[in-house]
Amino acid sequence: MTPMKALVVDDSRAMRLMLSRMLQELGFEVSRAGHGREALDHLQAHEDTDLALVDWNMPEMNGIELVEAVRSDARFANLRMMMVTTETEMSQMARALGAGANEYVMKPFTRDVIADKLRLLGLTA
Repeated sequence: MTPMKALVVDDSRAMRLMLSRMLQELGFEVSRAGHGREALDHLQAHEDTDLALVDWNMPEMNGIELVEAVRSDARFANLRMMMVTTETEMSQMARALGAGANEYVMKPFTRDVIADKLRLLGLTA
């Protein structure tokens, strides 16, 4: 069975590496992007991506803009998107989910939190 493909989108290199390691341990093949525009370019070249973990606050194209752009493209209808962010306001969570994010995780988080969210999304390896 081929591993599911995930994309980690965060302007923090440390966060990209930490999330990548977690996802790899959970059986995902992981790619990384430093901001939303880079992520969009990656997704257009890799339409078979199953999951995107997206930070909210990034340069060039933020997480909300990325979620909206992805959700406006029918090719990505099955892509699961999880916002992983320091934004803790309920209004921000509602905005992210309203834009098309499937799940929302607040930083800091644990590997178990990520694994639980993946189970909710039906993406356990």
